[in-house]
Amino acid sequence: MEAGEIFDCQSCGACCCYSSQWPRFSTEDDAQLALIPAKFVASDESGMRCIGVRCSALTGEIGKTTACGIYAVRPEVCRSCMPGDPECLMARRAHNL
Repeated sequence: MEAGEIFDCQSCGACCCYSSQWPRFSTEDDAQLALIPAKFVASDESGMRCIGVRCSALTGEIGKTTACGIYAVRPEVCRSCMPGDPECLMARRAHNL
């Protein structure tokens, strides 16, 4: 990352379309998990449902304009990925961003 480089998650979305193993539930309690609509939860309830490597809650086109359909109740793994952190940069590289 270059000094002063700014990452706009709403024009990226790479972290939400990187790996079907990434959006896993880890520290959420039952009350938090109950807020996530069932259609977005994996059948084994271990994390978010993915279509290939893309989180089913992600809308839009990677690298252009994206949004999370459950942003207010997204799991901790999603909250912990920060713009420009190592996970962000890894996902961006995978999409040539």
